[in-house]
Amino acid sequence: MPAIVVIGAQWGDEGKGKATDLLGEHAQWVVRYQGGNNAGHTVVLPDGQNFALHLIPSGILNPAVKNVIGNGVVVDPGVLLEELAGLEERDVNTGNLLLSADAHLIMPYHVAIDRVTERYLGKAKIGTTGRGIGPAYQDKVSRVGVRAQDLLDEKILRQKVEAALEFKNQVLVKVYNRKALDANEVVDTVLEHGAKFAHRIADTRLLLNQALERGELVLLEGSQGTLLDVDHGTYPFVTSSNPTSGGAATGSGIGPGKISTVIGILKAYTTRVGSGPFPTELNDDMGELLRKNGGEFGVTTGRSRRTGWFDAVISRYATRVNGITDYFLTKLDVLSGLETIPICVAYEVDGRRCDEMPMTQTDVHHAVPVYEEMPGWFEDISGCRTFEELPANARAYVERLEELSLARVSAIGVGPGRDETIVRHSLT
Repeated sequence: MPAIVVIGAQWGDEGKGKATDLLGEHAQWVVRYQGGNNAGHTVVLPDGQNFALHLIPSGILNPAVKNVIGNGVVVDPGVLLEELAGLEERDVNTGNLLLSADAHLIMPYHVAIDRVTERYLGKAKIGTTGRGIGPAYQDKVSRVGVRAQDLLDEKILRQKVEAALEFKNQVLVKVYNRKALDANEVVDTVLEHGAKFAHRIADTRLLLNQALERGELVLLEGSQGTLLDVDHGTYPFVTSSNPTSGGAATGSGIGPGKISTVIGILKAYTTRVGSGPFPTELNDDMGELLRKNGGEFGVTTGRSRRTGWFDAVISRYATRVNGITDYFLTKLDVLSGLETIPICVAYEVDGRRCDEMPMTQTDVHHAVPVYEEMPGWFEDISGCRTFEELPANARAYVERLEELSLARVSAIGVGPGRDETIVRHSLT
């Protein structure tokens, strides 16, 4: 059985948690392959329970599924323990969660540097969540990072922390006028946390490949979205990892040839959090209406999301960059009650029409959306369970997005609940 990747096709917050939760019913393994606790998934169960997940894969809500935090993720030990405790308090079985021995850890000095650097940048800030994600990835690439497996060898852990703080304390004290961190305190804290999840540390790369060889279904879920990818997003207003489908192979240890299906998650409109270009952004009452009706507030940060109309330039780009085979369109119900619904079909950049993503950062910032309008619908669609039950105008809207995005829309979310979904084509 090949692997399936679920990725965000916009700037994140598209509703990946719902999709992976639904697909998790068919999967034996669910893997988070990149990012950190700077992102989150919200899953609403049929009984109305609402779960906000940050590090832990959404498959954790299915007791039959094995869950993996892959090597491409950066893990804050304290946050991991808090999330585990929160789930266990609600009687969720967390025994099937494993952590890759090669996953890098977010250390206290990463958080300190992240927060002070963002404040120092002022108006030039990137919009980081201040959770140490970027600095942890920097250390990973610089080959001075701390990995989960280092928790199993105090001597190596201590050597790495002491070496790191020899430089980072100089930065904190002499550049940012902050207090130096004590190496012993850092090591003791991390070891104390690590002792509580050391039994979960495993060679997940081997386990996942063995699972595929046995014919088991592996679902790979990313955080954030395509336009936040450090290589393929709206740089520099991006995350520090690769949410795109190529990152699924790198961040899990599963070869790309074993991935057969790439499911892109698209919101029926567009949102983003933080700084950076957003051509279809609505800074008016309509933008506020979408924010209110769509509940557009960050799962992890609580920040209000910026809102705008659907951008087909972005969805076409996402299809090509990720090799998307199917789309899961979420929050179609949020658009109910609108007389007309604009769709961005192209950009105008300095008098030129651009049907594809502009090549340069300057052109992306100068992009002005070119819209076509579709008639809206006023019916409540939350009870629809087949495509034919949707109002004619809602069907036409979906079909137009499908045409513009160059991939079929195989599932449609018509409400926040797990069962409030229309499945047009099988995703497994």
